[in-house]
Amino acid sequence: MSSLPHTLTIAGSDPSGGAGLQGDLKTLSALGTYATNVITAVIAQNTRGVAAVHPVPAPVIAEQLDNLLEDVRIDAVKIGMVADREVAETIAAALRRHRPRWIVLDPVMVAKSGDILVDAAGIAAVRDVLVPLADVITPNLPEAAVLLDTQAPRTPDAMEAMLPALQALKAPYVLLKGGHLSGESCPDLLATPAGSAWLPAPRIATDNLHGTGCALSSAIAAHLAHLPPDASGEAIDEAIGEAKRWLHAALEASRRLAVGHGRGPVHHFHAWW
Repeated sequence: MSSLPHTLTIAGSDPSGGAGLQGDLKTLSALGTYATNVITAVIAQNTRGVAAVHPVPAPVIAEQLDNLLEDVRIDAVKIGMVADREVAETIAAALRRHRPRWIVLDPVMVAKSGDILVDAAGIAAVRDVLVPLADVITPNLPEAAVLLDTQAPRTPDAMEAMLPALQALKAPYVLLKGGHLSGESCPDLLATPAGSAWLPAPRIATDNLHGTGCALSSAIAAHLAHLPPDASGEAIDEAIGEAKRWLHAALEASRRLAVGHGRGPVHHFHAWW
């Protein structure tokens, strides 16, 4: 047990258990890490959508972080929903004081419905405070567009054209997720310090898409947490690729679940149940 990686999710809640904090804990646990959590927002939502967002005050987030990080070694952190600049700066300050080996940022700013979940100041805080702190960022196409204040790409060529601007935000690894593209394939574009590469995958015919972004970013954090301190760039690339393959299998297995009346969750424990 002493060698088991410890992970942390900093995120908003999801009462339906498919996304956010609860979905992250399932992913991190399913992939063999001891998962801890800090809540940033209480969200009233289900598989059909978000009804309300109630941010947790920054001092309460600071108390959670400081008490946890003073006691538990954290190997990898996944950051999800951040409502405003004060929260972003609170998280950044805590992670600088107790620097984990890996920080994965999923810039959760746009709901599946297209609704923007944070205000302009919150978007700027994610971009200016948290992205440079992260080792890996995982925006989907609408989130990347919000970060760069531009239009979302509609083609793979447009994704490639957007990549340099995302890299200029200073995260060493950028996984630009192409799930919003049309067509039979669902390619993601990975930028690394050594170059960029496509991570292709066939599109799965399912409506069980609730929490896919949360699951992927948490899976990346879990796989990175398993790496040795001297991991090579190839090992890091492979960890990100393994996370994507795990999500693909979780999507394929999601048909075994029947949760809610909207977009159901992925099957986080497909390899176990």
